[in-house]
Amino acid sequence: MIFKREEALDAAFVQKVLFILFIVAISALVFKLMGLWLLVFGAIVVAVVLRAIAEPLSRLTRLPESVAVLLALLSVVLLLVGVSYLFGREIVSQTQELRSQIPMAWENFQSQLENTEIGAFLLEQVDDIWRQASGALSVIPRVAGGIAESLGNLLVVVVAGIFIAINPRSYRDGIVRLFPPKHKERTRDTLNATGHALQQWLVAQCFSMVLVGTLTAIGLSIIGVPSAVALGLITGLAQFVPMVGPIVSTIPGLLLAGVQGWEMMLWTLLVYTGVSQLESNFITPMVQKQVTSISPVVVLFAVLGFGSLFGPLGVLFATPLAVVAHTLVMKLYVGEVLHDHKAVDRAVPDHEDKKK
Repeated sequence: MIFKREEALDAAFVQKVLFILFIVAISALVFKLMGLWLLVFGAIVVAVVLRAIAEPLSRLTRLPESVAVLLALLSVVLLLVGVSYLFGREIVSQTQELRSQIPMAWENFQSQLENTEIGAFLLEQVDDIWRQASGALSVIPRVAGGIAESLGNLLVVVVAGIFIAINPRSYRDGIVRLFPPKHKERTRDTLNATGHALQQWLVAQCFSMVLVGTLTAIGLSIIGVPSAVALGLITGLAQFVPMVGPIVSTIPGLLLAGVQGWEMMLWTLLVYTGVSQLESNFITPMVQKQVTSISPVVVLFAVLGFGSLFGPLGVLFATPLAVVAHTLVMKLYVGEVLHDHKAVDRAVPDHEDKKK
């Protein structure tokens, strides 16, 4: 009897050790494939954008969802082609002009800084950093290879996003099948709410990007800053990365304005600041009334955290990842564990097809 009891204890101990090793191996595999999970999330973002266009189209025309998704994809392509045809030459010429003017603007800015004691000190620190980073030129071939790999990944993400958008319920139900029967309905509802929150945020963000880019281009052209359209395009695209993107996008405009003197630089700073205040106080509240609201502090730490984990892609997807994480926490923890359903209703927007 003693030997049997010892054998049973040994078997239980071995099972626990094997289970722990299995968990460690799975965790290591998940961490190793972080890049893959980001590509999967990118495909989901593409699918969400296509579904945001296809769903109203399907309701209005009574077309099958797969056909509506393909029409949505075609409309996006035609929109990009139309914008390229109407403004492509202007954008390309201004972008090339911007590339040639930025180095001269930086040299002019340096010469102005050298005349001040604080400016000379700052330039000395920048030169030290540049000398320490001079070895970075040796990684240019790797950077070129990385760009080619990124273009390949982008193609994979777009194609995968199209397939997900055509039949998203099959992929959602595939995830639901992994859970016990008593949790299936809760999992389906959470995934629906997460997808709806992400869709609403992306639609609102795209509208905000277009509006901010347009207002910036108009404002810079009025005060006479060169390459205003290109600078507006940069500012609009940078809005996708909140907090960090808008700040970084002001640097080229301020450098170009500095060539024309400090007065023009101040006017340019006023334009950027005015558009930023308009965006934060009027545009964002207007377009995100029904969108999951996340504290700016949370967004800032999400950019820093996901950026440190995943690099540039983490910075790019930081806010949509934060939207997904916020929705999951509100639905699964606040709603199911703390049973604070009023807080969930306030924080998570209503969504359709909860039971489907």
